[in-house]
Amino acid sequence: MATIHQNLSDHDKDAVPSAKGMTFAIVAAEWNASVTDNLLRGAYDTLLAHGAETADVRVIRVPGTFELPGGAQMVLDAHPETDAVICIGSVIQGQTRHFDFVCEGATIGIQQVALQYHKPVIFGVLTDNTLEQAKDRSGGKHGNKGDEAAITAIKMVALQKNLKEKKDENGMQFRF
Repeated sequence: MATIHQNLSDHDKDAVPSAKGMTFAIVAAEWNASVTDNLLRGAYDTLLAHGAETADVRVIRVPGTFELPGGAQMVLDAHPETDAVICIGSVIQGQTRHFDFVCEGATIGIQQVALQYHKPVIFGVLTDNTLEQAKDRSGGKHGNKGDEAAITAIKMVALQKNLKEKKDENGMQFRF
C-alpha cells in the first residue's frame, strides 16, 4: 500500500469500514522494541479510531520477527473467533545474510498462516536498511506502518464478511 512518496499513515478515513464488532490480535516482536512499540501503538490506536473496542483487540508479544508466524498460529488456535491477526516486526539490515533469512521466513510463514486459517494475517513488518529508515516508517516522517497494517486488517475482515454474507445463488457476488 505504501511507496516512498506516500505517508504510511495517510488514508481516506471514509473509505475504511467500521471495525465495530470485529476482533483482532496484534502479534508484535520484542526485538527492535524502539521501532515495534511505535508500530504496535499505531496499529492499536488505528483499530480503536475506526470503531474496534479495547476488549476486541488482543496484544501478544513474541521474541522476534521470525517468531511472528508461530505467534499468529498460536493465537488462531487458542482464539479461533479472532477475525484478523496483525503481525508487527522490524528487521534491520546488518552485515550478514541473517536479514534475508529472517525476512523470508517471516514473509512466507505469515502467508502460510493466513492460507491455513482462511483469515487475514497482515504483514506489518518493516525491512529497512538502517535504524533511521525504520524510525521514519514507525511514526516518523513517513508515517506509521502500524496504521497501514490496521487499515489493511479492517478492510480484509470487511471483505471476508461481505463475501460470506452476500453470496448469490451461484456463490459469488460481484460489486463495482
